[in-house]
Amino acid sequence: MNFTVYSRPGCPYCTQVKQVLTMKKLPFTEHVLGQTFTRNEFYAKFGKGSTFPQVIMDGKNLGGCTETVRYLRENNIV
Repeated sequence: MNFTVYSRPGCPYCTQVKQVLTMKKLPFTEHVLGQTFTRNEFYAKFGKGSTFPQVIMDGKNLGGCTETVRYLRENNIV
């Protein structure tokens, strides 16, 4: 399982989802708004009005923090 986290600086939900992944030793790559992508690129990828974070696992968009943690629990990953 490989995770990609699209985050923005100062986002508490971004911090929380990264902590969960780190605690469970799940590998992830982080892309940070303003450093590796622009807001327009983010909206082009996830849709206008999408919120941070957005988490992708092996090419599947899991959604934000709540949806990601729910998915991990339902699939006995955490």
